Amino acid sequence: MKSTRQQRAWYWYDWANSAYVTTTATVILGPYLTSIATRAACPDLSAGEVCSTPVNLLGFAVLPGAVHPFLVTISTILSLVALLIIGVIADRSKHPQWWLGGLAWVGAAAASAMFFVADTNWQLGAVLMIVANVCVGASQVIYDGILVRIAQPDDRDRVSSRGWALGYLGGGLLLAINLVTMTAYESLGISYGLAIRLSLLSAGLWWGLFTLIPVIGLRSLPPRALDGLQARATVRTNPVRQLANTFADLRNYPQTLLFLAAYLFYNDGIQTVIGQSSLYAQSELQMSTSQVMITFLLTQFVAFGGALLFGRVAGVLGAKRTVLIGIVIWFAVVAVAFFLPAGVFVALLALGAAIGLVMGGTQALSRSMYSQLVPKGREAEYFSFYQAMERGTSWLGTLSFALVFQFSQSYRLAILALVVFFLVGGLLLTRVDMRKGILEAGNVLPKVL
Repeated sequence: MKSTRQQRAWYWYDWANSAYVTTTATVILGPYLTSIATRAACPDLSAGEVCSTPVNLLGFAVLPGAVHPFLVTISTILSLVALLIIGVIADRSKHPQWWLGGLAWVGAAAASAMFFVADTNWQLGAVLMIVANVCVGASQVIYDGILVRIAQPDDRDRVSSRGWALGYLGGGLLLAINLVTMTAYESLGISYGLAIRLSLLSAGLWWGLFTLIPVIGLRSLPPRALDGLQARATVRTNPVRQLANTFADLRNYPQTLLFLAAYLFYNDGIQTVIGQSSLYAQSELQMSTSQVMITFLLTQFVAFGGALLFGRVAGVLGAKRTVLIGIVIWFAVVAVAFFLPAGVFVALLALGAAIGLVMGGTQALSRSMYSQLVPKGREAEYFSFYQAMERGTSWLGTLSFALVFQFSQSYRLAILALVVFFLVGGLLLTRVDMRKGILEAGNVLPKVL
């Protein structure tokens, strides 16, 4: 009964951070930051023209249209070491929920401060975006690691899928509220720019407020599964040395390492599609902000059902087979996006529905699959590797997307380049032996693999 209450509290962090991930990181910030950088570089640009004057990003000349994907890449690189060390520290902590809350509230503060990004100060938006992205990824390390403590092996697909589903529901609800704000801004007596900034503010406040539920609800977590020798070693070892030991230790779990390699590729593809789809829809397909928001609203609510559906399918076919089905659908989504005609809103809605169907399911089941391959007592530490490739911290896909656009000035070619990530990731995943990997990690085999 206690574990059920903790699972319910745990779900709410997906609800909390999905507001930032959906409203800010996925829908608004990419096009908004691009428009501000474009205004700074090309103040006299006519509507429909592409700005070819670069801005200065860390000493590099970068086209305004490539600023956002490059920033996602930069935030990932800066995050990588931080996420890994935070995972080690969280595993040593008796109260990881406080780490979860602290990181979330710093990120929420940065997200809320995006309200002040206006005119041509895209640099402020860049700094706040990096801080928020690092915090959402770092807090997710703690969150994912807690899954192992509150759910048995046979329950993890279900629990993980429900968390993702609730996240899409929460993110979709706030997105609907923001859609009303941004379409009815004149009736509200505000400017369109202020409507965007209020939407950014709402995502930060939502994230911070609803994080209170998991922090309070998880205050009595069950202890980690450590034997005496492991516990003494954990106390003696400093975090950096323990991190180095984890890198070396990964060699003892080849199936876990192979899964991480597969996840690196197909999840980078997923994250790049999600993160750059708003920019693609507005800049390449010539859709309005309200059309993009309606599409993402549809995607969110389809994803709610899709996550639950994939959880049920995994109960019959196993998580690995279900994720492979999802990767095939993702491959098709990217191929269709390349040929999608500009200005056809119905086609964009259909593509958004297809993305929603597989978006939550593939990510939720990947999380539960990985939890089976993690050695006991090192959940957050190992999940930090996982989170380094997770949402908001993807870098290979965004770097490829940015470079292709930088040299071709074509978002269509940039989106098409992502098929490689799904192809390579899917092929690597077929080689993962889940049964062998679970046993190597010392975990109990679930009934359905």
